[in-house]
Amino acid sequence: MTRALPDGFLWGAATSAHQTEGNNLNNDWWKLEQDTAEHIQASGDAVDSYHRYEEDMRLLADAGFNAYRFSIEWARIEPAPGQFSRAELAHYRRMIDTALRLGLTPVVTLHHFTHPRWLGAHEAWLRDDVVDLFTRYVGEAASILDGVDWVCTINEPNVLAVNHGALAEVAAGRPYPFGMLPDTKIGDRLIEAHLAVAPLLREATGAKVGWTVANQALVPAAGAEAKHAEVQRIWEDMYLEPAREDDFVGVQSYTSQLVDENGIVPHPEHPDNTLMGWAYRPDALEIAIRHTREVVGEVPVVVTENGIATPDDERRIAYTTSALQGVLNAVDDGADVRGYLHWSLLDNVEWGRWGPTFGLVAVDRETFERRPKPSLAWLGSVARANAL
Repeated sequence: MTRALPDGFLWGAATSAHQTEGNNLNNDWWKLEQDTAEHIQASGDAVDSYHRYEEDMRLLADAGFNAYRFSIEWARIEPAPGQFSRAELAHYRRMIDTALRLGLTPVVTLHHFTHPRWLGAHEAWLRDDVVDLFTRYVGEAASILDGVDWVCTINEPNVLAVNHGALAEVAAGRPYPFGMLPDTKIGDRLIEAHLAVAPLLREATGAKVGWTVANQALVPAAGAEAKHAEVQRIWEDMYLEPAREDDFVGVQSYTSQLVDENGIVPHPEHPDNTLMGWAYRPDALEIAIRHTREVVGEVPVVVTENGIATPDDERRIAYTTSALQGVLNAVDDGADVRGYLHWSLLDNVEWGRWGPTFGLVAVDRETFERRPKPSLAWLGSVARANAL
């Protein structure tokens, strides 16, 4: 049976600046890559999307998609405190214009894990002036957002709070805290920053403004309901609650995990696990949408990331088919879902690792040749039909 999505549904794929552009020399992740070269892989040229963005967008448009999510790089726009690059702002404006010309709705993210080196490393989001500095940057970015209908302020603030909290532990001389929860002090500051810039963006651009939350699709073990609620609040709900006043909330989901009386249970080793070591759980997206709706109420949802790290493209299609069936189940039960943006358009660097391949398109890292996978055409056909 064919199952259709609402009219005007956004069908697209997502990328981020640092993972695809190449040579983001002025941001904190580039510095981390250089400082820890023995332990993580560098982004380097990435997949050269800084120069090849039109080719990337054309692949999406020609396949049948109608949306593209990408981020703009704060460190390019403000390479030194208070010094803004008109050339870089113009570059990102050209990206927006290219998307619009190709019939793609641009979904623009203003902060996707990276910030200028001058802001600091792990301590950046705890600076007394960081909200003012972020607001100043967003004000400049807003000047190029004419015609953009969807703006994400901060990508996965809960994961950002994990990453920066972990780096602070290492900086203090303690071991890297694998499995730590988001640092709530950093989380509170990120919430403050989002609440400061969201109304400014709405007034300046008229866009729908929200942010995206990494949904863990956490499930309680028998008898661990109280611990589950505690962990879920720290991981997700404190970031979902501010979205109650937003125009939409981005749901980002890949897998599900159990919570027992000790906390989140690590993914057990299993032959079905993805290249990230995560359990194969396409049903996680439906769990995430339903939980998000429980917290935010009637605020519209956009699936801003969902996908699987696998070398097997047939498995990618199977995973995505099941995930989309979950979206339809949620829609049938009244969830206001406005779009599905697959992660990722391209195989790219996954924050220190080149191995996990999420893309609908493979990329030759020597020549930068784009090689569409069958999943691109398949998902594009779903987009054209607006139905599964």
